[in-house]
Amino acid sequence: MNFDEIGFEEGLMEGIRSMGYKAATPVQEHVIPLALEGHDVIAVAQTGTGKTAAFLLPILQQLAVGGHDAHKINALIIVPTRELALQIARALEGLTYFTDISSIAVYGGGGGELFGVERKAMSKGVDIVICTPGRMIAHLAMGYLTLDAVKCLVLDEADRMLDMGFYEDIIKIISYIKSKRQTLLFSATMPPAIRKLAGTILHEPKEISIAVSRPPEKIIQQAYFLFEQQKVPLIKNMMDGGQYKSVLIFCGSKEAVKKLYETLRLTRRYTVGQIQSDLEQDRREQVLLDFRNHKVNILVATNIISRGIDIDDIQLVINMDVPAPEDYVHRIGRTARAEGEGEAVTLVTPHDLHRWERVGKLLGKLPPFTTLPSVLGPAPEAGVALPPPPRHGKPGGHKGKPKPKPKRP
Repeated sequence: MNFDEIGFEEGLMEGIRSMGYKAATPVQEHVIPLALEGHDVIAVAQTGTGKTAAFLLPILQQLAVGGHDAHKINALIIVPTRELALQIARALEGLTYFTDISSIAVYGGGGGELFGVERKAMSKGVDIVICTPGRMIAHLAMGYLTLDAVKCLVLDEADRMLDMGFYEDIIKIISYIKSKRQTLLFSATMPPAIRKLAGTILHEPKEISIAVSRPPEKIIQQAYFLFEQQKVPLIKNMMDGGQYKSVLIFCGSKEAVKKLYETLRLTRRYTVGQIQSDLEQDRREQVLLDFRNHKVNILVATNIISRGIDIDDIQLVINMDVPAPEDYVHRIGRTARAEGEGEAVTLVTPHDLHRWERVGKLLGKLPPFTTLPSVLGPAPEAGVALPPPPRHGKPGGHKGKPKPKPKRP
C-alpha cells in the first residue's frame, strides 16, 4: 500500500513525501486504516518496523481535517525515555512542516528553564504533546494543566515503561483524560502486565501482531567467546582492522561506558562519543547529532538508547556484554535499518554463557563463535560456562540494600 492511496490531507501528504515515505510498512498498513476509523488498537511491533508513523499519521490526519481546539492539548503520546520523545518530535517536525499542527516534547533532565518553556507552551495550547511519564506527572501536580481535550492517547513501548516502574504514573496521567477518546498501545511484547493495562484503558481494541521478536536476516551476527580482559583489546583490534564510519557499542554500565570511551578516544583514526546517565541532556543531544552527521564515528552508550535512536546507516553494533534476549533484539536492530545491511558482534565470557543461551532460545539459533585474533592470546575452553560473579552482601536472607526504584526519565 502506498501513502498516496490513503487519502491524507494535502499538507500532510507534502510532509510525508518530504520525509521520503512511499510504501507503507506492514504495521502501518494494518494500523493506519483501523486508527482512521476510530478504533482503539493494540499493536505488537518491534522498533524499526515503522510504528512511529503508524500512530503519528492517523493523529495528524484527524487533526488536519477534523475540528480541534488550538488552545488545548489534543493528542498525548507517552514514551519511556527522553531519547524516544525527541526521536518522535523530530519525525513530527518533518511530517507537519506544511501544516499548522503544533507539537512539543516534554521530558526530564533539562532544568528549570526547560520546565518553564514546557509549561508556557502547554498552557497556551499545543496540538500534540510527547512526554515521559515522570515529567508529565510533575506538570500535572502543579495544577495549571488540563488534558480534558485529548482525543487520542498513544502509549509507545508500553512494555518498557512497565519494566521501568511507570504503571502507576501512566494510570495517574490517564485519570486526567476523558474516557471518550481513542487509545493506541504499542509494545514489543505482550506479557500479562500489558494485557492488564490494555484491559483497563482500551475499549474493544483491535489487536495486531506484526513483528516476531527476531532481528532482520540482513544483519550479519557474530559472537566471540573470550575472557573479560580480552574485550577492550578485541574492540581496538576490530576498529584498527575495519573501515567503519558508524559504530555503536553498548555497555552494561555507565562506568564501563566511561572506561571504554577514554580508551578509544586516544585512537586517532576515529572520533568517539559517549552517552550515559551522568552526561547532561544537552550534551547527549549534541553527541547524538554528531553521530548522526558522522562527526562522531564510534558511539559508546548504555542501554538507555537501545530503543531511542533512529539512524539508518549504523554499520556495526557491538555488545560489550550479553543483554537480556529482548534487549539483544533491540540493540542489534539499530543496524541494517531501512534498506541497509549491517553487522552485530556480541562479546561472551564464560560467566555470560547461560545468558547467551537464553538469547539463542529467543532467536531459534545462535551464530557460531568466531575465532579470536591470535594477538589476543588463547580463548576460554569452548562451551564451558562459569557461574555469575558473586554479589556483595551478607550470606543468607536479603542481600545488601534493596534495589532503588528506576529513575524517571
